[in-house]
Amino acid sequence: MSTQRIVADYLIPGEGEGAVIANGAIDVDSATGRIVAIGPAGELGEATGEIHNLGGALMPGLVNAHAHGPMTLVRSAGDGMPLMQWLTEGVWPREGKMTPDDVVVGMQLASCEMLLAGVTTSVEMYMFEEQVANAVATTGGRAQVMAGVLGAIAPTPEAFTARLEAVSAFCTKHSDPEARVTGGFGPHSVYDLGPERLTELGEAAASVDAMVHVHLEETQGERQQVIDAHGRSATQVLADAGILSQPTVAAHGVWLDVIDLGLLAQANASVVHCPMSNLKLGSGIADIGSWSQAGVRRAIGTDGVASNDNLNLWEDLRLAALLARGTSHDPGVMTAAQAFALATKEGAAAIGLPDVGELRPGAWADFIRVDLDQPAFAPGVDEDRFANIVWAGSPQAVTDVWVAGNRVVADRTITTVDLDHILDAAKEAGNRIAKDL
Repeated sequence: MSTQRIVADYLIPGEGEGAVIANGAIDVDSATGRIVAIGPAGELGEATGEIHNLGGALMPGLVNAHAHGPMTLVRSAGDGMPLMQWLTEGVWPREGKMTPDDVVVGMQLASCEMLLAGVTTSVEMYMFEEQVANAVATTGGRAQVMAGVLGAIAPTPEAFTARLEAVSAFCTKHSDPEARVTGGFGPHSVYDLGPERLTELGEAAASVDAMVHVHLEETQGERQQVIDAHGRSATQVLADAGILSQPTVAAHGVWLDVIDLGLLAQANASVVHCPMSNLKLGSGIADIGSWSQAGVRRAIGTDGVASNDNLNLWEDLRLAALLARGTSHDPGVMTAAQAFALATKEGAAAIGLPDVGELRPGAWADFIRVDLDQPAFAPGVDEDRFANIVWAGSPQAVTDVWVAGNRVVADRTITTVDLDHILDAAKEAGNRIAKDL
């Protein structure tokens, strides 16, 4: 077995209430990409492979549980518009002009942005799913690609069935749980597709045992629209359509009520909190404390960069905790450790990746190095170190990133692709699709 040992001043394994191991090391099996051992370097025995003494702190890579990576090409579009106007006037007209090659560039740019920020895993909902998957494969990131299903692209029953067949084939092709890129179904929303189409989609997802990722209860207007049209909430429509019989991850959940939460908990479904996006679009503030009380699994996501403007999950994990504390008037309602878990171990479990988001033997070697020699981390009192990293961590502090044991960022530089070329291509594509609208 070929192993490499990464040695640091501190390890943050992602367990308990912010455990920190001083003078720690991680042994990685280079063949499998998994962690063999972690702990104090002096207790791991003699290394059998290369030793890399890097200092700083090693911690799990962050998990972005809801994103639309190729939307980097429409970054900041439609600023100041509410959700439906933002979609129909700001975003969809530009996205409608994107080519498959544009999607590759946009996703590569998004993947690089996330890796440089210490985000090693993302859940991507988008069209041109094969291009999205291929883009992530080139950068070395980990992603669950939820192939987009929207009414506008499949307006007839025949077109909708054909789209489901294409997505089913994609999921079958990308079904290996050992792969960095896996596939699933990405229905846009209940208000877009309606009960009948969702029932057909649920049957298709079940036939290939695929995960479903859907926007849910993002705005109050969306909620009322579905109730007016179908006599019940969007969550109840999903349950009646059989969607919740499949592993389901719902994004947003700002306007979920107690009945909705009960249905989601009963189905063991997960909800992704996207605080930055929800605030920017004026959609509201999700009560994620009630999700936890109801037994609903939780995760954190950035959403797409048109409604967030960056893929910096550090901001969202902090904002989740700050909003919970501010709205409850209780600084203990969400601890630093709980916020950290939402963006690592708990978030990974919520999207069906139990071997991601923590440093332990057998887990994937998806981890990052944080440079502690920065003003934001001084004076560096050991008992405060974990909280300090949670509250002051940022992309600027991330120097190195490993995914499945591969060092995809070294000394703040992407090692897998030519980022300058991607930036040039993204600038050309973004300006082109913004013209003549």
